[in-house]
Amino acid sequence: MWQRGMYAKASSMDFLVLFLVYLAFLLVCVVMICIFTKSQRLKAVVLGGAQVCSCVIPQCLQRAARTLLHQLFHTRNFHPAFIVLHLLLQGLVYAEYTCEVFGYCWELEFSLPCLLLPYLLLSVNLVFFTLTCATNPGTITKANESLLLQVYKFDDVMFPKNSRCSTCSLRKPARSKHCRVCDRCVHRFDHHCVWVNNCIGAWNTRYFLVYLLTLTAAAATIAVLSAAFLLHLVAVSDLYQETYLDDWGHFQAADTVFLVQHLFLAFPRIVFLLGFVIVLSLLLAGYLCFALYLAATNQTTNEWYKGDWTWCRHWPLTAGAPPAEPQTHQNIHSHGFWGNLREIFLPAVPSYKEKKT
Repeated sequence: MWQRGMYAKASSMDFLVLFLVYLAFLLVCVVMICIFTKSQRLKAVVLGGAQVCSCVIPQCLQRAARTLLHQLFHTRNFHPAFIVLHLLLQGLVYAEYTCEVFGYCWELEFSLPCLLLPYLLLSVNLVFFTLTCATNPGTITKANESLLLQVYKFDDVMFPKNSRCSTCSLRKPARSKHCRVCDRCVHRFDHHCVWVNNCIGAWNTRYFLVYLLTLTAAAATIAVLSAAFLLHLVAVSDLYQETYLDDWGHFQAADTVFLVQHLFLAFPRIVFLLGFVIVLSLLLAGYLCFALYLAATNQTTNEWYKGDWTWCRHWPLTAGAPPAEPQTHQNIHSHGFWGNLREIFLPAVPSYKEKKT
């Protein structure tokens, strides 16, 4: 059955080509947004586009969209929807892998440990996903405020001394930040992750890194096994030696595009799964590398985002006063590669738990 369509015309490849172009375009857009996320010029372009759209889209739709976005990204009570979506996508990928790829690979006598590796990674991933969701990221309260103030030094640039949170009315330890979604101050705040419905902070960053690592490895493993199955079919059937008729009625040797098109017609769900997990693997691998870079240099996402800002110490505006002195944030918390990793996986202060009142 999988050999059907061998002599289809080359014009039937258009759909697959457009689909691959779409996936490539989506990947490039995401990467460009990640790279230029701190660019003021890009922000100006986005704001300009939003203003143009606001002149075209009716006000009622704009209000509905703002309400929905606020509920999705600024209200923690609504965020379990992202957890459900996360688990649903993961379940669909593994269901397709089990029903299609695993069965075919088992018939082709692939190594059983290799076929079971995605399930092992899934088990570990779900454990650390749960830990990331359920663990207190480092909520600052009156009970532990004094203790956390002593953990990190203040640099008087990004984290000035004696500053207070305008919402919590608590003194802000260095490297902390108030999360608007969770409505709490978090110690060593990294970012708020909607996929786990929790902040990533001092006490759950280690779980988040392992969760991200196993998720990336699982996606990559499924991609490799799916690709290996398709390549095995091409090899054993000598499909690469076949020919097809082009639009002018001439026989052409099967090339890579034709082989992919043929496999897509024979196994559409497996090829679609392969394209999806490849893109997912690349995105997750890029984000994992970024997260590991932050861990190795003892930075948080919040600090990295603000790191290239230039801060100014305001001098009194009096006659003859010196001009403003520019100050650039410098990372004073790095203790070397192994020291930085130890701080994440073995927090420096063991008595982080809140004091009983």
